This record gives sequence, structure tokens and C-alpha cells, in this order.
Amino acid sequence: MSTPTPSSPSTTQTDQSRQLLVTSALPYANGPIHIGHLVEYIQTDIWVRFQKLVGNRCLYICADDTHGTAIMIRAGKEGRSEVDLITQMSRAHQADFAGFDIGFDHYGSTHCEENRMLCGEFWAAMRTAGLIVERDVAQLYDPESNTFLSDRFVRGTCPKCGARNQPGDNCGSCGATYSPTDLIDPRSTLSGAVPILREAPHLFVQLEKLHAFLETWIDQGGALQSETANYLKGQFLANELRDWDISRPAPYFGFEIPDAPGNYWYVWFDAPIGYIASTLQWCKANGGNLDDWWRNPDCEIHHFIGKDITYFHTLFWPGMLHAAGYQLPTKVHIHGFLNVGGEKMSKSTGTLVAAETFLKHADPGFLRYFYASKLGARVEDLDLGADEFVDKINSDLIGKVVNLASRVGKFASRTGLADTYPDDGGLFASAAAAGDEIAEAYEACEYSRAMRRIMELADAANPFVEHARPWDLNKDPAQLETLRDVCTVAANLFRQLAIYLAPVLPKLAEQCGDWLGDPIRSWDQSQTPLLGKPVQPFVRMMDRIQVEALHQMMEESRTPEPATADPASRWNDSDQPLKAEPLAAEISIDEFAKVDLRIARIIDAQQVPEANKLLKLTLSLGGEERRQVFAGIKAAYEPEQLIGRLVVIVANLTPRKMRFGLSEGMVTAAGPGGAEVFLLGVDEGGQPGQRVH
Repeated sequence: MSTPTPSSPSTTQTDQSRQLLVTSALPYANGPIHIGHLVEYIQTDIWVRFQKLVGNRCLYICADDTHGTAIMIRAGKEGRSEVDLITQMSRAHQADFAGFDIGFDHYGSTHCEENRMLCGEFWAAMRTAGLIVERDVAQLYDPESNTFLSDRFVRGTCPKCGARNQPGDNCGSCGATYSPTDLIDPRSTLSGAVPILREAPHLFVQLEKLHAFLETWIDQGGALQSETANYLKGQFLANELRDWDISRPAPYFGFEIPDAPGNYWYVWFDAPIGYIASTLQWCKANGGNLDDWWRNPDCEIHHFIGKDITYFHTLFWPGMLHAAGYQLPTKVHIHGFLNVGGEKMSKSTGTLVAAETFLKHADPGFLRYFYASKLGARVEDLDLGADEFVDKINSDLIGKVVNLASRVGKFASRTGLADTYPDDGGLFASAAAAGDEIAEAYEACEYSRAMRRIMELADAANPFVEHARPWDLNKDPAQLETLRDVCTVAANLFRQLAIYLAPVLPKLAEQCGDWLGDPIRSWDQSQTPLLGKPVQPFVRMMDRIQVEALHQMMEESRTPEPATADPASRWNDSDQPLKAEPLAAEISIDEFAKVDLRIARIIDAQQVPEANKLLKLTLSLGGEERRQVFAGIKAAYEPEQLIGRLVVIVANLTPRKMRFGLSEGMVTAAGPGGAEVFLLGVDEGGQPGQRVH
């Protein structure tokens, strides 16, 4: 199935409109929306609002993801039905989204008859294609909660890198994927019990049968960011694809599989189908045809997701769509995570701020603008620092944009706008010419570039008002015409900024339209000045924010972690490794300081055919500094798994001449050896060349 190529977003070609269906990942109905979630929904909403503003036909679809063990467990604890729980959460989610001006065209639920019907359609197609196989599975079972444990309810040590407290499906440290049964020292997060193995029949999708299709789809280019395509090809497609466990035995909250009674579709099967089900609900309400959106080669399908669910949206989901005869994604836009103050969000520090809490303390437009000023097209994490947030809002939005209107607001309502546009030294024409450049940045999801360009226009516009001094002109009745000209220029330059910022700040665009009596509905309005109209009395549009407001919302969000008598009991670590290799004799700090430990990036990894244990690694210490190291990790890692990974090396070790070549250092690792070797990882933010202290 071919993938349509987006046309260029010209502000002068809205007659050739595109048809786009846009989705954000479905929020799970087990908790409130927080500012980390909002990165994605704000990013998507900005893109959708831009597309509509330039005249494209764009449908923004979302829904609550409602199935799974977590919903079942929570509803049971709260003594109510799952349907009651997900209904309440849907209302809360939609209220949070509305509070941040996120405008879905339809917001549904995966627990609906449309989704059940479509799941059956997909399932039948995959059965017909010979993709489904059944076999018994030994699955972790919580003997205290009396339930099989899904991935998210198991924590343990990663079998690949040894990172502790990792979930049951993939490692947040090294990125490896695995089954919950592969975890070392697993624990149930429901009860803290050690889970037991219990067999049950499971149904699997044989992804390897879709290997060639997925390779072709990814190699066609355009649908994925280059780093994502390279990651998939190196991490997954370089080897045989593992079968995907797509069913769960009872008890489970979800849709029972029609031809496998007592088994339910796993939540990751019916959740993405929820995109189509929600579209179908919109079609029923608006007289539309589902095939016009999901089986139409001229309709672009754009998914916005976080990097943690890349695997599902770039392998499983395209495979499902292909098997069922639906249109493939035109683009999967993948973003990074939100950090606050350089750290991961945490309830204990108060940085995991609920959307509802933010709205009590700050204008939602502030968060929309701050995210826009940070977001680009690459898969990169964002950081929200309190001081930077306050400085950016007060400087850009208050000091540059709103200030332009407020300095002439009360005078413009008295003078109205001139019938002809005055001489402004080329400011309006220059800003109009920047429209295509800003539009291209929006189209490419390079919002930070768009914001920088818009603020450059604001920087150019404000000196005009400063030099004209309308507050002095207002004192002299003879200067009324000059005052009208100044107000006309300032109001139109502000209007241009409001149009360019409309995808990010829809409320400001609405306020501008109310003030000047001309609603902002089209990107092309930025190209022509507004003239000969009365101006409404000026109403203050935004107020400055103080850093104390952010501190208050974080304090309100703080939830101290409960103390435990023995913190180590949370992991139940064995003493066997220490017994097997006792601690070495003490050394002085001066002796330790002689060892130069550095972060390095593995930029190449190759087999050494004549060696049983060694891999040949090429390491970068940043810039042009390279090291060749032979590491005894052959039994534990495939070379493709290592490329791009950050490791810790002994950088000042005397080079050792081996028959395979010169080894210029040592990669640090743990474990008894053989297949049980675990490279020491580096947290996000570490950079090649940095010293390990």
C-alpha cells in the first residue's frame, strides 16, 4: 500500500488542500493527565491547528485507552465496575485537555462497540493471512492477587544490562526488549509477592512473516525520523522478529476473543484499533465514510507518540494495518520525555504536576508556548526549568508580543484603524514575507524554529512604538491622525504575530480577533493589513508570571514516598555475587584517582571470528578522539545491539597488543562472565568524554 507524500505548506496554495487524519497516543484510563503527557497533546494540537489555519481538511482523533489488568485491579480495590471507573476518567481527561485548549474533533473510548467490531475484523484478516498461532505460555502469576501479571505489573533486574527495577517488557536503561519471565528477581507490583510460573494457552502474531513488508515500509522513507528507522533496523529487523503475544487469559478487562473463549485481546491489540473506531464514531455523527479516511491513498495519516511506544507503532501497528487492508501511516512523529529541572518527574519532588494543578496556578497558554519553544522534529527530551520558564514567558509573551498591543490599546479604541496603511519602514511587508518560512517550520514540527522567527518579528516591531511614543501623541489633539497611524501599524503588527502564534496560543488569537473586530480564521490574513475599522476597548490579555507560582504548584503536587524499615527489601537482592567474588583490599583515594574513567560511545562493533569471547569495539570520546578496544562480551551481546550505546571505559590503561590488534582501554562490565556479562550503563544526559567521578 503506497504512502502519500505531503505537499509543501504554502500560504498561497490553500485551494490545493490536503486531507489529514491526525492522532495522539490514547491516554490510559488509570490516572490523571499530567504535564509530561501534555507534551504530546500540545504538540499534536499545534500541528492540527496550523493545518486547519492554512486551509487543509484535518481531523484530530483521540480516545481513552481503557482495557487491561490495571483497570480491573483498580476498579476492584475501589469497589466499583470497570465501566464506572473508565467513564469517570474519560470525563476528567477531557476536562484537562479542554483546559489546555486541546481541540479534538472526536474523543472516544476503546471500550465501545465500534472498537469490538473492528477488532474482530482485524483478527479475522490476520487469521486468514496465517499470522496467528497458539501455544502454551508459562506466565508470571501473582499468588496473592490471584491474577496473571501483565508487563507493567512486574519489576525486576534487566537480563541484558543488569539495571534494577525495570518493567516486564523493556529496559529503560539499555532499551532491550524481553518477556517478564526473562527478568531477574521479578516482583509483583500489585502485592510485592514473588510471582510464580503458571501455564496458559496464548495466541501470537507471527511478526517474522511480516519481516519483508516492514523492511520495505521503513526503507521507503518519510514515515519515520531517520534515527527511529536506524534504531528499528539495527535493534529488531537485523534479526528474526519475535512472535507477539496478543492474548491474555481470564480474568482480564477487555474484549473476549470470539474464536478463543476465555481469552481476551491484549490491550496493545485493541488500543491502536481505537484510532479507527473513534474515526468511525466521528463518521457516524457527521455523515462521513470511514474508507475516505482509512482506505484512501490521498488521505495522510499522522500519528504523534512518545518514544516509549515506538515499537508498537512502527512494527506491530503497520503490520496489523497491512494485514487488514487499511492505509499505512504517512508519518509517525515521535517525541522525547519531559524532565523538570534536569531530573525525571517525580511525585516525591513535586515535579509530576497534574494538568488540573497547573491550571490553578498559571495560564495554560504559558505551557503551550514553552513547549513550542522547545519542540523540534528530533526525538529529544525537553527540560522545564522554573527560572527559564518564567523568563521565557515574561520576556517573549508579555514583554514582546502582548506589550505591542497593550501600549496602543486604549488609544486605538479611540482612533480606530486608518483607511490606508501608513509607512512603517517595511515592517509589515517583512513580517508577511516570513509567513512561508514560519509555515514550513510548523509543518516540519520544528516549533522552536518557528517561535524564534516570530520573536524576531516582535523584536523588530516594538521599537516602532517606542520611537513613535503614542502616549505623548495622545496629549496633543493636533496629532490625532499621526496617533491613528501609529495605532494602525502597531495593531496590524500585533495581529500578524497573533496569526503566526494562533496554533500555539488560540486564546490570544481569539482575543486579538475580538479587539480588532476580525476573527482570525486563516493564515492568509497575515498577508493583508486590517484597515478602516473601529477597535474595541482594550482588555488585558496576559499577566506576568512569578517563579513562586511554579514553586506553589510543585509543593501542592509533592507526595512523599512512604518510608520502609528496610529499603533493600524492595528488591530482595541476592548475596551470592558478593560471596562468589569478595571485596578487594582497600585502596586510598589517591590510588583510585589514578584510574581515568570516561564516558564513551560505541560507534562500531564487529565480530572477531578467530576469538571465542571478544568483540572489536570502536569508541568515541567526543570530537575526533577514538579508541579501539577488544571486549570479552561476545556471548552476551550482538554487535548490532551495541552501536550508539554509552559505556564507561578505563581510558588511561596502557594499550595491550593482541594478535587481533591493539586494545586501547577497557570497557567496564559486571557479571560472572560468558553470557552473563552486563555493560555498565550511563543515564540520559551523559556525554562522551566526560570523566566518571
